Formats: sequence, structure tokens, C-alpha cells
Amino acid sequence: MKKSFILLFALGIIVSGSISAQDIGVPLRFDRYYDYDQLVEAIKALHREYPNLTSLDLVGYSDEKRAIYALTISNPNTGDHLSKPGVYVDGNIHGNEVQAGEVCLYLANRLLTSYGENDQITSLVDKNSFYIIPAVNVDGRYHFFKDANTSSSSRSIRRPKDDDKDGLFDEDPYDDLDGDGNICDMRKRDPNGTHRTDPFDSRLMVRVKPGEKGEWILLGREGIDNDGDGRINEDNEGYVDPNRNWGYNWKPNYIQRGAGYYPLSGTGLKAIANYLLERPNVIMVWAFHNAGGMFLRGPSTKAEGEFPSGDLKVYDYLGENSEMITPGYRYLLVWKDLYSTYGDFTGFTTNIIGSYGFVGELFQSQSETYALNKELKKPGERNRESGPDDTNHQRLKFNDHVAQGELYKSWTPFHHPLYGEIEIGGWTKMSSRLPHPFMLQDLVHRNASSVIFSAAQTPEIKMELMEKKKIGKDLYQIRIRLLNDNAIPTLTYQSLKNKSHRKDILKVSGASVDVVAGGELKDAHMNQAVYKEHKPQIQFIHMPGFGKVEYQFLIAGKGTIAVDYSSLKAKNQQLVIEL
Repeated sequence: MKKSFILLFALGIIVSGSISAQDIGVPLRFDRYYDYDQLVEAIKALHREYPNLTSLDLVGYSDEKRAIYALTISNPNTGDHLSKPGVYVDGNIHGNEVQAGEVCLYLANRLLTSYGENDQITSLVDKNSFYIIPAVNVDGRYHFFKDANTSSSSRSIRRPKDDDKDGLFDEDPYDDLDGDGNICDMRKRDPNGTHRTDPFDSRLMVRVKPGEKGEWILLGREGIDNDGDGRINEDNEGYVDPNRNWGYNWKPNYIQRGAGYYPLSGTGLKAIANYLLERPNVIMVWAFHNAGGMFLRGPSTKAEGEFPSGDLKVYDYLGENSEMITPGYRYLLVWKDLYSTYGDFTGFTTNIIGSYGFVGELFQSQSETYALNKELKKPGERNRESGPDDTNHQRLKFNDHVAQGELYKSWTPFHHPLYGEIEIGGWTKMSSRLPHPFMLQDLVHRNASSVIFSAAQTPEIKMELMEKKKIGKDLYQIRIRLLNDNAIPTLTYQSLKNKSHRKDILKVSGASVDVVAGGELKDAHMNQAVYKEHKPQIQFIHMPGFGKVEYQFLIAGKGTIAVDYSSLKAKNQQLVIEL
């Protein structure tokens, strides 16, 4: 037991980070994980290193009063950050989903350290404003590293809840009985138990078949009966799910577990919602989560109906390219391919903020392999060891021979105050849903590259004078063309459907002119235009992705006119024309 404890303690140092927050420098390292304090220092270090390209905002505080920071990356020489398309990226909305924070840090590090060196990234930083919140659930991240946990615990907002309805709050959490920094499993020998030892690996157990004698009874996760109610671990932290508490399509707890008492009851979530509402230029959203290898898009429930066809083309283009950037990941629809969710984050950003949004579910546990490549193996060559080739056995061999035993705690005797002589063992908190640090670099780079790809597709409007033609005494026909060579339009079709955001505005003005007529030019060769009846000098337009629109104005007078294009989510443009 002592040897196992030393090994796991060493693992904690390696994985959680052996350097202090003050030692973090730029460029950041991604062969390790950052705890909450180190993550904060990492984004502060990026800001200190690149003050001309970044600003650091204190978004607000969590329920336990920890700071939530956002790093803005934008070149002020190409305009104010609100004047450009906004790309919002966050991670770690669930406290245990720590590698999502690493993706955000890597993206920020990549954009800043490559600026001026990589032409593609330089142009993206000049064009867009990136808003990056590496950790949404800062309390959950803090406790995941500092406390003993399973790979799935410390997810909740730290808002105490009486789960077992005994009048006490969070009073019966997991207990780290052996003090190794992990919450593992408990088992007890029992000839009438439900499981027996796996014949191929004594660390695993298989369920007994009818007529077979048992060997073990499974007792659940490490813990004791803290409140004396005859149950163990029944009132852990929370539970308010920070991805079920947003202010769109929210449903109460009896419909959606973890919903909280009302939308945005999470202190930090409300602060982030206000932060987004103050940035109407956000057109693209990425929210990174924990595991599964998926890029998920909404709608989150069938009842909401499908997105308009124009939006589906955008999602398919971005999703399918992201699949190619990250091999093995799947581009999926939330309610149809996974399950329905209410009050989730991307539902809020899609319908309230007016953006496109993906949830990136990261690590694929099937990548923890220890097997021969069947396609490369020739008949009669290199037979496998006798035994099953399923996921559990492969993962244990991966632990043994690739991770050198750092991810699994062997079963160790322990005297439990209730159960007596038991054994504690199983997968540690830094396993199962998290890649080993040696696998982290590839994961963060590929997923950040998906963000970078979508950032390259934000709307970039070009306005040009098609024609200036005198058609009468002091009467001119002006034709204007607007082009968008990228996939993302200036407004989502969902926003148009909901009438939730204003369209773009094309306005013609001049001190000595009068706009007699103006409207969309449908056919330049046939001179067919649909003129607007009132105030023809102001046109409300929508720029599609990979598309163009053309407008025609009849203008009486002489002198200088200005044609101004303004948009919530694309950069404004102006043409000055002499008549």
C-alpha cells in the first residue's frame, strides 16, 4: 500500500503541475495540466507578454468568490474589438472537464505566439476579435485538482443542495479513505456476491452467470456514512449543472436534472451571460467539454424544430471540416444523436446572442489502445496474448505499458468502519475522461485548429462600386455590390427567423444630393430592381455566406456621396463617390 501511495502521489505532482503559478512563462507548456491558480497565471502571463494584442477582463466571480477571467485577442490597429466579427471560446463549464481549459489556453497561446510569424494566424487576429474564457466553472476546476475526486466528480456549480432532503446540505460527499488523492472503488469478498475475478486479469471483475458462485460484492465509490442515515455518498457537492442553467428553453429540475431553481442562478453564469450580451459582434461560439470525440450542434430538443436551411449549410461546412481536422471525431446533432437538453449554453448563444455554436466533446477513451494493427498483421505473424481484446483489458494494458501504471490503482486492503475488511482500487481521477499528458498536445492543437478554421470563415465584407452612370440632368444611377467570400453570413438565419437582431444597413448620404430611389438589384442586364417605398437611402440587408448582393440607387444632385455599410457582426465599410 505504501508503494502505491508514493506512486500515486508522484502522479499527482506530474499531472497537476509541479511548478508554481509564478513560474509559468510564455510560450505555455502543454505536456501538463494547469490547476485553477496556474490557469489564471497563464492567461495573465499571455497578457503581460502581448499587451498590444490582448486585454484581460474580470468577467465576474463564482459562487465561492473565485475570479472568472476572459482574455480578448484583437489587433487595435485594425479597429476596436467590437467592430470586428467576434469568436467566443470557453471551456471547463463542468469542473472535472479540465482538458477543455487547456484547449482554450492553447488557442490563445497559438494565436499570440504565431502572430507576425504565421500569415494565416496573423490575418485572423487582424480580422477577428477572440474572446476566450478558459474556465467557466472555476470552483469546480479548483476543487478537482485540490481535492480527492473521481474522474466524473466536481462537475457542479458550488451551490449547496440538499440532495437527500434531510435538511442538511452537501454533508455526505465522497471520502478519500486511503488518502491517495483519488476517489476509487470499494469491493468486499463475498461468496454470494455479484461478481468474480476476471480470469485474464485479476484487477478486473466479471458478473457471475446463473449458477456460478460469486467472489466479490461491489460497494461503490470510496466513502462512509457521514450523516448516519444508512447511505453513503448520497449528498455530494451541488448539484446544479452549469450547462442546464442558461436563459433559453430552461426547464425546472423535475424535467431537466441539474437545472437549478431558476435560469442563470449560477453567479458566474450570469456574469458570463452579461459579458456576452455586451459583445453583440459575437458570431461564432465554441464551448469545449470533456469526452466522446464529438462536435455537437443544436437544436437541443426536437420540439424546437430544425434550423433554417441556410444555417444548416453553414453548420455542415464547418462541422464536416472539423471532422477532417480531428480524425475520429463525429459531427452530430444534439437531440437526435445524443439526448435532449434544456437550458444549455449553445441554445442560449444561438438564440439570444445570435451566433453559430459548437460543443466540442474532447477525449476519446478508445485512443488508449494496446493492440496490433489488424490491417498490418500478416497471417501467422505476432499473435496476441491469449485473452480478450475488449476495451477494459486494452485500457489496463495501456495503463501498464504506455502510462507506466499511472492511471490505475491496484486493489489494496482497507478496514472500513461499516463494511470491515474491504479493498480499494480502480481508475484514478486523472484517467478515463482525461488524456494522459503525453497525449494532450495533439488533442489541444487539433481542436484549436477547428476553432481557427471557423474563425477564417467569419464574414468579411467587400463593397465595390459596380457602376456610376449619368441618366439625366443631375441624375445618377449608382450600383453597389457587396461580397462575402466566407462561409458564415453576417446574421444567422435563425436570428432572421426570430427577428432577434437587426439586419445590416446600407446607407447613402450626401450634403447636396437626394436619393430618389433605392433597392436590391435583381438583374443588372435587364435593369430590374426592387425599390424600397420609404426612405430609399437606407436599405436593410443580409449578407449570405459565399454570396453577394447588389443594390441600385437613383441620386439627384452633385458633389460627394458616402455609401456606408454597417453590421453587428462584420466590419463596417464605406465608399466615397464623386458625382
